[in-house]
Amino acid sequence: MERHGHLELDGEVRRRVLTVKAATIDRLLALVREEAGSGRKRRRKRKLNARVPVRTLSDWGEPLPGFLEVDFVAHRGGRLTGSFIHSMVATDVCSGWTEAVPLLVREQSVVVQGVGAIARQLPVAMRGIDSDNDSAFLNETLTAYCQDRGIEFIRSRAYRKDDQAWIEQKNGAVVRRFVGHDRYGGPVAGQALAQLYGCT
Repeated sequence: MERHGHLELDGEVRRRVLTVKAATIDRLLALVREEAGSGRKRRRKRKLNARVPVRTLSDWGEPLPGFLEVDFVAHRGGRLTGSFIHSMVATDVCSGWTEAVPLLVREQSVVVQGVGAIARQLPVAMRGIDSDNDSAFLNETLTAYCQDRGIEFIRSRAYRKDDQAWIEQKNGAVVRRFVGHDRYGGPVAGQALAQLYGCT
């Protein structure tokens, strides 16, 4: 900037700017970044996390039918690039009853539609949903959906797959066993998966 005439620094300031460490810059800019809004999402998620209780594997006890663990299985064929279908899988903790629906995108309103489709397929009323901390589940849209319908919404601890042991087992035993690890994308593949899962 000095070279092009956009900035003029005296010798001492110039020396200090050229020798400052990245950590010092981050510390000095932290307040500016916070005010600029970079922390808004984090604060909102923390508030939502505080409202959605945590349940561990040992907390289940003897649940009534209708309490579900939910998770996603990505049909990405080993690549994360581009778009691909996710199967949203739900397992009743009491009975082991498992339902799945394909989602073309992992967007909040589409996830809520998927939860509604699963609720219609269940042989019992949906009483509760236990998800991981994925933002596709842990958001205001699904929280409001559950509150409006009297569905208890809980979450597992972050990075603790054993808190969702039933659904993790069904991801492999049901979805991976019948669908495999190939990549699927688009509405035609989505319809084929919906027919396989019996949700059309």
